[in-house]
Amino acid sequence: MTSCLTFSIPKLMYFTPVLLGAIRNRPLPAFTSNSLCKRGTVSMNGDCSKWWERLLSASDPDTEKLLQDNVEIHEDFLSLEEHESLLAEIEPYLKRLRYEYDHWDDAIHGYRETERKQWNDSNTKILDRVKSVAFQPPEAPLPFVHVLDINKDGYIKPHVDSVRFCGRTIAGLSLLSESVMRLVCEKDKSKSGDILLLPRSLYILRDQARFDYTHEVLPDKTSMFKGKSIPRSRRISVISRLEVKQ
Repeated sequence: MTSCLTFSIPKLMYFTPVLLGAIRNRPLPAFTSNSLCKRGTVSMNGDCSKWWERLLSASDPDTEKLLQDNVEIHEDFLSLEEHESLLAEIEPYLKRLRYEYDHWDDAIHGYRETERKQWNDSNTKILDRVKSVAFQPPEAPLPFVHVLDINKDGYIKPHVDSVRFCGRTIAGLSLLSESVMRLVCEKDKSKSGDILLLPRSLYILRDQARFDYTHEVLPDKTSMFKGKSIPRSRRISVISRLEVKQ
C-alpha cells in the first residue's frame, strides 16, 4: 500500500445522534478507566488476562512473542452505550455513501469511508481515551479520525500504511461484526499471526507490527480463527493514527 487510506470528501457535517436498531453484543458492565489493563493485557469485566492466550493464533513462537510485544488488544474497551453512541454519529453520513469496490491503490474491496475531526461531546471523550491509551506524550495523533465501513462481502487486502503519512502507531475501535485481522511478515511470508477482533474492542499496532508486517481483514468466506469459522458481516473501524515524526 503506497499511502494511508486518504481521500477527498465533502465538508464534514455534524449529525444529531439517532436511535439505532438493536445490535448483537454480549452483556457488559459500564466501562471505567480503572478496568483498563497494562500493556499486553485485555480488559474483561475489570479482570486482566493475557490477550494472546485467547485472541491470537501465531505461526510460530517467535512470531507470537513479537506480536505480544508490538500489539495491544483491549477487549470490551467500549460499553454498549458507547458503541451505540459512535454508530449514531457516523451512520447518517455513511448512509449517504455507496460501497466502493475499486480502491485507488487496490487495498480495500467493498468499502465506504470518511474522516472526522469534530465529534460530539460523548464521542470526543471516547476518542480522548483511545489517545491516552495508544499514544504516549509527546506523541500526537493525526487530527482527523478515519472511519472505515466494510460491507459483508468486503475485505481489506494485505498492506502496510505508508510511513510518509502515518507514524509508528495505529489504533482502531472495532464496531458491529467480529472479524479476523491477519498480520504477515513482509520478509518471510511463513511468519504470520491471526488476531480475533471482537466488537467494542480496541486494537493497537506499534513498531514492528506496524512497519514489518502487512495487516488485512479476512473476507467472510475465509474468516477462520483457530480452525473455527468466524462469520463476518458489516464491520466499521474507527482509526486513529500517529503523526509522522519530523
